[in-house]
Amino acid sequence: MPALYLIQERLPDRGLSMAFRPSSLWTGEWWPGLLTSMFLHDGWAHVAMNAVGALAFGPPLARLVGGARGVVGFLLFYIACGLVATGGYGLAHPDSYDSLVGASGAVFGLMGGALRLLGRRDHRLTSLGDRRFLMPAAVLMAVNAAVGLAGIAPGMEGARIAWEAHAFGFVCGTLLIGPWAKAFGSRSPPFASSPDLREPDL
Repeated sequence: MPALYLIQERLPDRGLSMAFRPSSLWTGEWWPGLLTSMFLHDGWAHVAMNAVGALAFGPPLARLVGGARGVVGFLLFYIACGLVATGGYGLAHPDSYDSLVGASGAVFGLMGGALRLLGRRDHRLTSLGDRRFLMPAAVLMAVNAAVGLAGIAPGMEGARIAWEAHAFGFVCGTLLIGPWAKAFGSRSPPFASSPDLREPDL
């Protein structure tokens, strides 16, 4: 992320032409912004927060699979969560022409996936109804909404926080982790000894 931001700072418009504007979903002005916006940031504080989040929650997912296949799988998971987060924000604000940038939607997807790997028993992902998942997920979403609605973020005073994008990304990560792990083949899970990552029976 820091390397990408160094490049972004040197662009003539600081990358704003590649940002996502929710209204573009309906006008078709710049659909690639759904993808490109997640590689842009609004300042070094923004970069730092997302980088810390990715470093904290990315490794458990990255360790599930190895080699080139694992790298591709991880990137696809990350991008899928980012796309859902950005698109979800666009659906929540269809008339907005404000520019949206940042990887936080994708990072929240990593959080969702990582939380379902915690406290696993009988070789399955933690169930969506398990309180070991529900409690931290509820706290994360409550803090996310509170910070977003209050507009308080360290080093980003006055910036609008896309808390809805974070929520969409988080939900995507929690739902995608099961089929993603199955598709890309599990290796050594980070929080248990068995490589079996089946979804729990409902």
